[in-house]
Amino acid sequence: MNTLPAYSGARISGCWALRADGSGGGEDSLDRLLPTVNTSLSPRKRTTSQCKSEPPLLRTSKRTIYTAGRPPWYNEHGTQSKEAFVIGLCGGSASGKTTVARKIIEALDVPWVVLLSMDSFYKVLTSEQQLQAASNDYNFDHPDAFDFVLLVHTLRKLKQGKSVKIPVYDFTTHGRQKEWKTVYGASVIIFEGIMSFADKELLKLLDMKIFVDTDSDIRLVRRLRRDITERGRDIEGVIKQYNKFVKPAFEQYIEPTMRLADIVVPRGGGNMVAIDLIVQHVHSQLEERELSVRAALASAHQAQPLPQTLSVLESTPQVRGMHTIIRNKDTNRDEFIFYSKRLMRLLIERALSFLPSQVHIVQTPQGEDYEGRIFHGKRITGVSILRAGETMEPALRAVCKDVRIGKILIQTNQDTGEPELHYLRLPKDISEDHVILMDCTVSTGAAAMMAIRVLLDHDVQEEKILLVSLLMAEMGVHSVAYAFPQVKIITTAVDKKVNDLFHIIPGIGNFGDRYFGTDAPPDWSDDDMDEPSC
Repeated sequence: MNTLPAYSGARISGCWALRADGSGGGEDSLDRLLPTVNTSLSPRKRTTSQCKSEPPLLRTSKRTIYTAGRPPWYNEHGTQSKEAFVIGLCGGSASGKTTVARKIIEALDVPWVVLLSMDSFYKVLTSEQQLQAASNDYNFDHPDAFDFVLLVHTLRKLKQGKSVKIPVYDFTTHGRQKEWKTVYGASVIIFEGIMSFADKELLKLLDMKIFVDTDSDIRLVRRLRRDITERGRDIEGVIKQYNKFVKPAFEQYIEPTMRLADIVVPRGGGNMVAIDLIVQHVHSQLEERELSVRAALASAHQAQPLPQTLSVLESTPQVRGMHTIIRNKDTNRDEFIFYSKRLMRLLIERALSFLPSQVHIVQTPQGEDYEGRIFHGKRITGVSILRAGETMEPALRAVCKDVRIGKILIQTNQDTGEPELHYLRLPKDISEDHVILMDCTVSTGAAAMMAIRVLLDHDVQEEKILLVSLLMAEMGVHSVAYAFPQVKIITTAVDKKVNDLFHIIPGIGNFGDRYFGTDAPPDWSDDDMDEPSC
């Protein structure tokens, strides 16, 4: 199980993915809300810009920092209400930018910090440039060495809360690997590189600009140690490259940008006074952006007619009878599961009828033409909101052969009452699919809205999303329909009320606990998603 722990200070060469409150997703790739991370605080390595998966926590010399979920980054209208706060870190080669970034992340102690490095955005070298690089005659410290168009596009999308793909640069072959890394979700983005302040469009995306100022002799010693011990280069080649490219580039392109910085940090990561000031400012900015989505949903859309995007399964005697059984508090677990599965099958079949289709003529065994219909789209993907939504996957697989499945874990923060995103795994290229989003109960709609927002951030088209749920409250229906008017909502029943604890009334109880045979906490709500049993 991958994705989303917040790491507060680990290094990925090229793409850092850290979530700072202490902890830390393709069919083939895990769309990590937090990209992959190496949580050991080992010396910087730069053979490739690839990230490696590690446990969802960061251990430092002083403490262990655990993961935390991502709080809402949108309002009750479903639109983004706050952009990520972007810190730009600039400085010469081996000036200690990475160390400063790591110290800031650890001191911030907030969830969802993504660290992005310019190392990932070197241009792919031509054959001639490859030969120059092999003989230490290619200038990697010039602005022209970087793909600023891709970099600005990527950082802008990440700042907007969108899912982005980061190239994995191989410094051995001087090219990009075939598989790129998916990065998604950030409250704070720390962007570091020698040319962080070298592009006007890039500067517009930075909310805070920090320059790490380190003595040139110290930078040279660090570079010698790194290139000789980590890259297998000889001392003569390192000094040649330093004198020919690194030092002149610093004087011409990097040092002059110090005047653009909001804060200059002398001595790098050892300057805790400067780091403390930076952290205080970021905290004040984040406090101004705090949201309360669930409270807004609970007070909105009172006495409104049910939306036209809602489809409720016909209340036949059979459907009514199954509801009678699963709503009964005295129904044993075996019967609860059996009749829930029957309802799920009917619900999924109903949802499939809303997928686009086109006329298709086939020939019967009798040699006659039959005018039928077939699905008109690229693929169907199911996404379950863990853990209760996962119980609907067998019903979908039973009627959709080879359907791809994704998973999203959303839990309610017991201190704030807000939904938080903890885990995400989505199939590759989901943006092209029709998505059936599955959750068993929807009360306020907070968890469903977060899941839909995640899909939209991964470029799934709103009109291609179908939300299916066994039971919904009117409040949840209105919340989802108001925020996302093109999403089709399909359910077997709609109850009118939600109590002060966000329980659907009359309701069904905690579906996940009744299905899996676990005990519900005293403060559960119908929008709660518990940690899966895996």
